[in-house]
Amino acid sequence: MKYLAWALLACTVASPVVAQTAPVSSIRVSGDSQVTVKPDRVQIDIGVTTHGEASSEAASQNARQVDAVIAAVKKSAGPTAVLKTVNYSLQPSYKYQNGHEPTLTGYNVSNVVQVQLDDLTKTSSVIDAAAQAGANNVRGISYTLRDQDAAHADALRKAVARARADAEVLAGALNLRVLRVLSVEETGQRFVPMMRSMAAAPAAAAAEVATPVESGTLEISASVVLTVEVGPAAR
Repeated sequence: MKYLAWALLACTVASPVVAQTAPVSSIRVSGDSQVTVKPDRVQIDIGVTTHGEASSEAASQNARQVDAVIAAVKKSAGPTAVLKTVNYSLQPSYKYQNGHEPTLTGYNVSNVVQVQLDDLTKTSSVIDAAAQAGANNVRGISYTLRDQDAAHADALRKAVARARADAEVLAGALNLRVLRVLSVEETGQRFVPMMRSMAAAPAAAAAEVATPVESGTLEISASVVLTVEVGPAAR
């Protein structure tokens, strides 16, 4: 019995004491920011669509026109331009009449080449050169940024600063002060927008007038949620 009592006492002494953690007073705020930047990269989708009675005829004609367009674009854009095919299709074409079976009228071939330029001043000349060489549609003009991370980082810094300022205001209104940052989290999807301008086949190619284009600006957004610990204001 004495041995058992000593063992129980030893266990009681060895058991750690669980400390009671005082609750942390905190304020949770969100911060948003938007910065405006000028794009420094443009992507132009230039297409050639041809029609022929036979698929091989339409495809051969399309290939000749696309080769001419690519050569003209490279000459106008210079060696730094990046070209790549983004769409190619060959489809039968039908004539539809009520009460009759569709009649095959030939084949349509479409080839779209994307031109990427870092010199936005060449946008008009590239579009016009492509049209004069045989391009018969421009699917769209997209403006974006070469260094997307820098613009996003600027917006993020401003969002954090706004959230911290709001936290200071709230704490002061409650006669408290911010002691430390507990957590910060970026919210929303991170992306840099691409401004897209749709265009049809450039009519200016037929006339001796450059196709007018405007790059505009891009809006870069960032959002954060900030949680700070607060305590009594210093007296």
